[in-house]
Amino acid sequence: MFELSLLCPEDRVDIVSEALEALDALSVSVEDADAQTPAEQALFGEPGMPPPKEGWQCSRVVALFAQESVAQEAAVLLGAQDFFEQCEIQGIQALEDHDWVRLTQSQFAPVEVSSDFWIVPTWHEPPAQARQIIRLDPGLAFGTGTHPTTRMCLRWIARHGVHGQRVLDYGCGSGILAIGAAKYGALDIDAVDIDEAAVKATQLNALANDVVVQAGLPDQAQGHYQTVFANILATPLRVLAPLLCAHVAPRGSLVLAGILERQADELVAAYAPWIRLEVSDGQEGWILMTGVKSTP
Repeated sequence: MFELSLLCPEDRVDIVSEALEALDALSVSVEDADAQTPAEQALFGEPGMPPPKEGWQCSRVVALFAQESVAQEAAVLLGAQDFFEQCEIQGIQALEDHDWVRLTQSQFAPVEVSSDFWIVPTWHEPPAQARQIIRLDPGLAFGTGTHPTTRMCLRWIARHGVHGQRVLDYGCGSGILAIGAAKYGALDIDAVDIDEAAVKATQLNALANDVVVQAGLPDQAQGHYQTVFANILATPLRVLAPLLCAHVAPRGSLVLAGILERQADELVAAYAPWIRLEVSDGQEGWILMTGVKSTP
């Protein structure tokens, strides 16, 4: 494997990346050329918000090629193009062979929900202190347990219990909350999502954890549930307020996540006609909001 590195100004990154792909690059990545220097620029906006700008002032573009001759030819061809003005080829170097599967797996360690509740990838042994585990590998659907919103929802399950309950996981992603509910004794669990890939992921993850979850599209959710989870984002949670509250049984619990601390008041207002929400957990700027539906 051979790596071709280039420096590009912000307005040339897209066209150079497209040209590299056309020249048989196996992959193309872009990073801040000023990373870890005083000139480094952060481009990540808050969740649900756009980044402050589209690209870095100066980017390092890295393309991987299977053969050195192909990388050298790509460098020559790029250098002859008008659009390559103000760009610079840093060089070509050979990369050591790696077991990329093992290297990728090493980045995903077991995740602690609580001292005895852990999320464990299939290639790891559970920690000795784990009494309850969810087996889950990284995939296409959101919800590996690494995000604070997921961990807070799972902590709520462990602390409050859902034994014998009918549970709804609305916007299920990987199905991790539905699986967690099953691990803690829920008997009738619906997990729904608008993304068919998420539905499939939930089905496979439930099977891998030897639990029963009914996964499907949102219209599968019918009737009342003793606990309703929705780990999405604040804007869709506001829109979904009437629907989610309608699914909560009298004296049942609503558990909402994907909310930033500064968004608490707007969620309280959106759900006030049906359920009084309060902040019940917080981590890294995110909060968990919960409420109990009063009797009619």
